[in-house]
Amino acid sequence: MKIALTIAGSDSGGGAGIQADLKTFHQFGVFGTSVVTAVTAQNTHGVRAVHLVPGNVIDDQLSAVADDLPPHSVKSGMLADRDAIARVAGAIRRFGWRHYVLDPVLVATSGDALCTEDTAGALLQHLVPLATIVTPNIVEAERLTESEVIDEASMIAAGRTLIEHGARAVLITGAHLPGDVVHDVLVMPDDLHHYRNQRIATRSTHGTGCTLSAAITAGLALGRDLPTAVAHAVDFVHRALETAPGLGSGHGPLNHTVAPS
Repeated sequence: MKIALTIAGSDSGGGAGIQADLKTFHQFGVFGTSVVTAVTAQNTHGVRAVHLVPGNVIDDQLSAVADDLPPHSVKSGMLADRDAIARVAGAIRRFGWRHYVLDPVLVATSGDALCTEDTAGALLQHLVPLATIVTPNIVEAERLTESEVIDEASMIAAGRTLIEHGARAVLITGAHLPGDVVHDVLVMPDDLHHYRNQRIATRSTHGTGCTLSAAITAGLALGRDLPTAVAHAVDFVHRALETAPGLGSGHGPLNHTVAPS
């Protein structure tokens, strides 16, 4: 069985973060390990509190996984400050981890900030150059590239900017843009791949980005090429949104029990 590692925050509501990642890994038939970077108190309405895990505890978790359960792929989600980012970057280099998926989590679905002001710059400096793929939404792409992202052309331009900073590929997700069709673009150095799905009218969008990046991570662990892993991940999220259970009275979770393609 292949192993995937998620390095992210814990979501007490169960719809995002570590919880969403492990559920997604399980659905893809991949054994999930985890390194918790923060403990959040949140539900479908928002984030009530964030407690950062001390840096030495992050290091201990990373080493424990590396020593006994070396992952075939790795993803990171919520990394709330520059210290955590630097520690994760150091571990990726030190342990020679390949197939690294960077989900640049900056803001929760509720709109609550999950990082410090300099997080985007630290991600750009330390982790983007290590990434097999970076998976920003429109807001995150704007923060990382300091540019306006309003259409397909600017999505592609933002992706190319992140490739210039060292990423091997970038998936810009377009759900924040208006329209009946959600358009995601995978930007690679010499190629583009477009993924289009009919927009689903639902409030159950909590953990969408976490689930997408976890599904890509699982696909890479299983040996799929990047465009295929992304296509399967986009399809998984679309169907998880389509069949969302409607839990909670705010932004509810996806249906992580759908079968992957």
